[in-house]
Amino acid sequence: MPGQGYSTLGLKPSTISLLANVTNAFYPGMFFPSTLIILMNEVKMGRYTVDAHKIVIDLSGRYNTLTIRSDVKEWIDENYELHIKEYEKKYRVKCFSHFISYFLANLFASKFDSQGNVIRLQESDFGWLHTEYENYKVKLNGSSKSTTFDRFADQYINNILSKMRTAKEILSV
Repeated sequence: MPGQGYSTLGLKPSTISLLANVTNAFYPGMFFPSTLIILMNEVKMGRYTVDAHKIVIDLSGRYNTLTIRSDVKEWIDENYELHIKEYEKKYRVKCFSHFISYFLANLFASKFDSQGNVIRLQESDFGWLHTEYENYKVKLNGSSKSTTFDRFADQYINNILSKMRTAKEILSV
């Protein structure tokens, strides 16, 4: 039994898997319940809304429990009261735990939709930039100029973005 201020949710394995994917995509290394807190706060701040998407969830398997903060549970309860009729029609939801699965899946899909114009990069994606910097240093070996990696990266990436803007202008004509 969770302590005061906490609650539990029963989630099917497919929903836990979706939560793991969202956590890994947007909040690497974070604990699942913390991801739900962040997503709830983003929706409350109006960064995006939870829209009903065309989704089908595998609701087979045994329930797993997830301990969450009570404010997240209250928020889910509020959404249950607001959206249960819509979910009954669209997804044939008949119980609270199935509603949670579809609601969370829609929450995750809405999060992905809101990130449509965001580029997600990791440091490992820039191995090629380190190679370019090493080549640049070799070319300037005899020169007295000493450019840091940060300065080189800014100039190099700005040059790439400038070329992309030029290409976009040419292609849009």
